[in-house]
Amino acid sequence: MKWSITIILGAALAAVSGWSAAQQVAVQTLRGADVTTADHAPNEKAYVGKKPGLQKPIDRTFKEQPPLIPHAVDNFDEITVEENQCLSCHSLEKYREKNAPKVGDSHLAFSADATKKVVTMDRYQCNTCHVPQVDAKPLVENTFVGNIPKKK
Repeated sequence: MKWSITIILGAALAAVSGWSAAQQVAVQTLRGADVTTADHAPNEKAYVGKKPGLQKPIDRTFKEQPPLIPHAVDNFDEITVEENQCLSCHSLEKYREKNAPKVGDSHLAFSADATKKVVTMDRYQCNTCHVPQVDAKPLVENTFVGNIPKKK
């Protein structure tokens, strides 16, 4: 009986002292502001690239990296089930004519009638992995070094 009361009192004392200590320390966010401080949206940055086809591809920094979009996409329509404006240049039918990179083989499957390859719906939302670039300084220190040698 004495042991159980001692354990209960010890646990209660630890909980109260932990709560008291937590009240004295202000919780900080990664950006360094107090948690209760209003969050101000950063300035909107313009995309580095302009019209499609005028920029060279952006080098990858690691083997499995999805290619980055070297042109602006802010004037593109939203990708829907009925329409994907990216495919007007990057599809199997158009990429040669538009001199654009072809959609990756990992994004293709045979059509329902097995007569041709089409973009699979699980890879249809291009901007889930492929993103345009802005000239913005990193939000936190980054020491990442890629594993693909730079082209000379």
